[in-house]
Amino acid sequence: MPTVSHVQLTAVRVVIAKCQVDYAGRLSAHLPLATRVLMIKADGSVLVHSDGGSYKPLNWMSPPCTLTVGEPSEDQTDAGFTEIWTVRQKKTDDTLVISIAEIVTEIEHELGLDPGLVKDGVEAHLQELLAEHIHTLGDGFTTIRREYMTAIGPVDILARDAAGSSIAVEIKRRGGIDGVEQLTRYLELMNRDPKLAPVTGVFAAQEIKPQARTLAEDRGIRCVVLDYDALRGMDDPETRLF
Repeated sequence: MPTVSHVQLTAVRVVIAKCQVDYAGRLSAHLPLATRVLMIKADGSVLVHSDGGSYKPLNWMSPPCTLTVGEPSEDQTDAGFTEIWTVRQKKTDDTLVISIAEIVTEIEHELGLDPGLVKDGVEAHLQELLAEHIHTLGDGFTTIRREYMTAIGPVDILARDAAGSSIAVEIKRRGGIDGVEQLTRYLELMNRDPKLAPVTGVFAAQEIKPQARTLAEDRGIRCVVLDYDALRGMDDPETRLF
């Protein structure tokens, strides 16, 4: 019987390996044999990266999930694989199977406590002003807390709308795709909390790039362009000639 071991890390592990990747669940995906970067984080998430595609992984599994490492079957051994990583999502039973043919190199390191994203002066001031004037987002909105802490970092503003539903607000000076991805991760995590769910998102920035707006709207995230001077009370849009 093949030997199977469960993997639980307290540090991030980065592995460069020649591997094949198969995802099965709500969607199916296959990555043929190639050399890739595998990242196993202490929170349980597993990400598969290539040398292209910028920051976004080719495939991944979000926590809560379990990683087990097993020996290959006879057919898998004949195909050149030395070990089989199986990542299983606890809630959905989706699986990510990484068939390892060769581990080129690996490193494991404890990153320590992350202080989170430190915003520059304007972005921090935007957060302060919007929390004070949260009605900018809609009548009946109220601010619950600034810098609402989650397991993966602080949400800029936690608010409630007129109906009492939770709203997570992410604020940027210039809103790009990375900001939408960040808010998406917050929403995924916060919607697991029955005290908050359902939580919807607002992506607020002085300028929002078209690609970011398209991605946000596709994910049900509302986009709001902020007028910094109006929030500071130095510009009244109603008195403008144009």
